[in-house]
Amino acid sequence: MKKHEKHTKLTLRKNGNYAFQEIAILGVKCTIITQLSQKIAEKLQKTAKITYFDASHNTDETAPILDTFTFNKTGALNTYTSTVLNKFNTRIQFSAYDLVLINGNHYPAAKQIVILDPEKEASIKKRIDQITAIVCFVKKTNDAKIFDCLKNKFKDINSIPVFEINDVIGISNLIASVVKENQPALNGLVLAGGKSTRMGTDKGLLNYHGQAQRDYLMALLQNVLGKKAKVFLSVRAEQDIKNTPIITDKFTGLGPFGAICSAFMHNPNAAYVVVATDLPFVNQAVLELLISQRNPTKIATAIKGKGQPFMEPLVTIWEPKAYPVLLGYLAQGYSCPRKVLINSAVEIVTIDDRFIQNVNTPKDFKAAQEKLS
Repeated sequence: MKKHEKHTKLTLRKNGNYAFQEIAILGVKCTIITQLSQKIAEKLQKTAKITYFDASHNTDETAPILDTFTFNKTGALNTYTSTVLNKFNTRIQFSAYDLVLINGNHYPAAKQIVILDPEKEASIKKRIDQITAIVCFVKKTNDAKIFDCLKNKFKDINSIPVFEINDVIGISNLIASVVKENQPALNGLVLAGGKSTRMGTDKGLLNYHGQAQRDYLMALLQNVLGKKAKVFLSVRAEQDIKNTPIITDKFTGLGPFGAICSAFMHNPNAAYVVVATDLPFVNQAVLELLISQRNPTKIATAIKGKGQPFMEPLVTIWEPKAYPVLLGYLAQGYSCPRKVLINSAVEIVTIDDRFIQNVNTPKDFKAAQEKLS
C-alpha cells in the first residue's frame, strides 16, 4: 500500500540553521567577533551582500509593546520589535543576503571560523559539537596553537587555512571564495506557455531561424550555459510536449510571473536565465552579455533597451533570492514581474532596443521574418 503523504513533497531550499550561507565566528569575546565581522563586510561590500546575526547581552531588556520602524532619508532603518527567534522566519528575513555572519558564542551555524585564543580553549571545548565544518582558523596571538580537542575531531586539520587576526584581507578573500563557490548555478527557462491569443497560433512554434522558436531558444541557452546546465521549457498543463525537459506551470493564470515562480518551486536553489519565445531578436551575443554582467548580490540581472523606461523581465536572470520577493508581491495581489524589477535591487544591462522587440501578431511575425532573413 502506498504511504499517505499529508503534505505535497517539494524541493527544499538548501539552508543552514538560519540562512542559505552562514558562517559562525567563535572562540573569542563577542566584541572582537563583531569587529571582525564588520571589517569583513566592509572588504566584501561590492562582491557579497552580508549581514550579521548576534544576541543581545542586555538581560534587563523587555520586548516592546509597540513595534517601531524608523527610516532615515539616507536609507538607514532602525527597527525595534517584539519577536521570537524561529529558524523558518529567519531564513525568510535573511534570504536577501549572500552570507550571514553569526556570533558563534551564541548561535551555531553550518560553517565556522574558529578564533584561537589561548584563554578561550575551554569555550571551544564546550562548543566542540557545533564545530562541524571549519572554514579557517584565526590566531588571536602569534603564539596561539590549534587546540587538542580540535585535532582529535578533525583528521585533516593541517589542510585548514590559518590566518593572523589582523589579516582581514586574507580572511575576506577566503570568505569571498566560499561565497562564490556556493553561488547558485544557472539554469535556462524558455517561456512557451502563453496562449498566443493575438497571434492565433502557438508563438513557440513559429519559425524564425529554421526551426520552432522554442527549440531554437532551448538550443541557444544550452550552448551559452554549457552542457552541464539544465534548460527547461515552461508550459501549461494541457500542452502535450514530449522528449523535452519541461516545468509545468503550477501558478495558473498568472502568465510569465507564474512560470518564473513555478521554476523556483521546481528548484529553489538555482538561478534561471529566462527568455520568452516572442522575442525573436534575442541572440547568442545578447545572452552572453547578460550572463557576463550577472550580479548575484541582487535579485535579478535584467536587460533594458536604451530607449525603454523599464527593464525587460523576460530576458532576465532571476536569482533564488527573488523567489520570496515574487511571492510577497503575489500576496499583495500583484503578478507583474516588471513591477518587481522596478521596485527591487536589480543589475541593469543596457542594449539596443531592436534586440527586445516583441512579436505578438501575424503582421509582427511577417515583419520579424523579413528583418531576420
